[in-house]
Amino acid sequence: MEKETDRDTGPGRGFRPHRVVVLALDGLLPFELGIPQRIFGRARDGRKRRLYEVVTCSVRPPGPVETDADFAILVENGPEALATADTVVVPASYELGPVHEEGVLTPELAAALALIRPGTRLVAICTGGYVLAAAGYLDGRPATTHWASAEHFQRLFPKVRVDADVLFIDDGDVLTSAGVAAGIDLCVHIVRRDHGTAVANEVARRTVVPPYRDGGQAQYIERPVPDPQQSSTTNARAWALGRLQEPIQLRDMAEQESMSVRTFTRRFREEVGISPGQWLTRQRVERARHLLESTDLSVDRVARDAGFGTAQSMRQHLQAALGVTPTAYRHTFRAGGRARDASGAFHGADAAR
Repeated sequence: MEKETDRDTGPGRGFRPHRVVVLALDGLLPFELGIPQRIFGRARDGRKRRLYEVVTCSVRPPGPVETDADFAILVENGPEALATADTVVVPASYELGPVHEEGVLTPELAAALALIRPGTRLVAICTGGYVLAAAGYLDGRPATTHWASAEHFQRLFPKVRVDADVLFIDDGDVLTSAGVAAGIDLCVHIVRRDHGTAVANEVARRTVVPPYRDGGQAQYIERPVPDPQQSSTTNARAWALGRLQEPIQLRDMAEQESMSVRTFTRRFREEVGISPGQWLTRQRVERARHLLESTDLSVDRVARDAGFGTAQSMRQHLQAALGVTPTAYRHTFRAGGRARDASGAFHGADAAR
């Protein structure tokens, strides 16, 4: 059997996986530390090559790092690994000391972060955002963190535009997420941003997680699990997903659950965190993305099949959701048309078209 390799030795010589360096700090949460390896480590291209190389490092020389559990982990790389990163991920920690209490870096942490090359993409999961904020990376930028820490985070870092009502925020070269599972959503989003829906969906399928939860979805939903004595809106959502290409009215969805429009709208928001109209738009944007990436259908046909009706309507919605036009999006994710820098962000003409 041919050995899998991450280095291309054929005609496409020069392939190099995107290097993700995860910074393990004392007091870290093992679950969140494992998210980058689990998500990025599963991403493959059409030739089964790993698209990411994931490395874990400490702010100290190689050795044990304490966790919030009853065990430590052995980290085999020191802070010098940060200088090799294309993306740096900072998971949550419960022992941030002056970073959490005063908003300032320890000398050890400041020295480690100083090794990061300019232009490196920065990602924080949950309270890992405190580290980026204390280093000044979030000044003047939108960011999020766990909803329970958001008020304290904003007081400590008044220059940061904190939004506690979202799962994650993508601000180009700096991305932040809410707590725990939202870190999975953010990492899957990054894979989708870097390599398209098909690769991200395969990663999600292998990891057995939802392939898409929009960053703008609410962190905290009043009743995420419906009362067993009350009806849910699950059937209506499944019904709508099966006919996104058709006009769907709110009353049509309400009828699937035998509810009044008012009751259905309230129940839907309680369960999903957004309105039925917002949810429909997001599903149609996802359908359009998939069709633009995986088919040669015209933009007009994609707009019809995704339920937008017209190319102009689809263009407006994709521009609002992704910051690019359908043509630019397709060009980016089709073979030979990628327009990304080392951080994986859009740049050049594709970013503006």
